[in-house]
This record gives sequence, C-alpha cells and structure tokens, in this order.
Amino acid sequence: MPDPHDPLRSLFQEAASAGQSASMTPPVSIIERRGERHRRRRIVGVAAACLFVLAGSGAALSTFLPGDAGPTLPATTPSPAAPSPTSAPPPASNTIAPPGNTTAPASSTTALPGSSMTPPRNTTPPPDPTRSTGSSMSPTPTQPSR
Repeated sequence: MPDPHDPLRSLFQEAASAGQSASMTPPVSIIERRGERHRRRRIVGVAAACLFVLAGSGAALSTFLPGDAGPTLPATTPSPAAPSPTSAPPPASNTIAPPGNTTAPASSTTALPGSSMTPPRNTTPPPDPTRSTGSSMSPTPTQPSR
C-alpha cells in the first residue's frame, strides 16, 4: 500500500494541479489553421511522391526500351499531287532528242530495280449519281440476234 504521506507523491500532485489550472486549450481558429497546414503538407507530399514514381517509371522504361537510331526518313520521296480526273493527261516523258545532240544517251522506259513505279490511273469518268439507270440499260452487253 502506498504511504499517504509520501513527500514525492504529494509534490507530483501539486505540480499536476498547478499545471491543470494554468493550462488552457487554444482557440478553435488556431486548431483549424494547424489542421489545414497539416492537410496541405500531406497533399504536397503525396503529389511529390506521385511525381517521383512517374519520373522513376519513365526513366526505367527509357533504359529498358531500345534506343532511337536517329531520325526516321520516309521510305520513298513524295510524289507530286495527282491531277484531277477531268484534266488532260500529262505529256509523255520519253520524248525524242533533237537531231543535233548525238552524244546524249537515249532515254529508257524500263524501270530500274528498286525504283518505285506509280500504279496506272483510272481514266474512266466516275458514274453520275444523278443519272438513273432504266430497264433498257443492262450491266452485261447484249448479243445481236441471228
């Protein structure tokens, strides 16, 4: 059993009662400001951690992915714009050389291996959507009667 006349115990009880009477809770506004400051710091910490994770994963991906060998060039040179279907076809490119120039080699119409050739153009006009097809027009040609 504890001794009721213990001098150390009585000193602790006096200090506790003095501290309790002198202490008071801070106003609510101060407690709110303290809580807001803590919340802002926590949000900034989470945002910084997310940025570090994103930066670290980007760095890890860049080390594991193959490196770029340089700028990629187009496979072929761009061709000039195709003329509209109603315009006249371009002049032939294999013209005859003038008779005075005998040292120039004749131009060849065969394509070099590895060069790209353009596909043939459709020279038939597109069908007229406003024109109606009647029963007299059939998709297959008719044969003359015998």
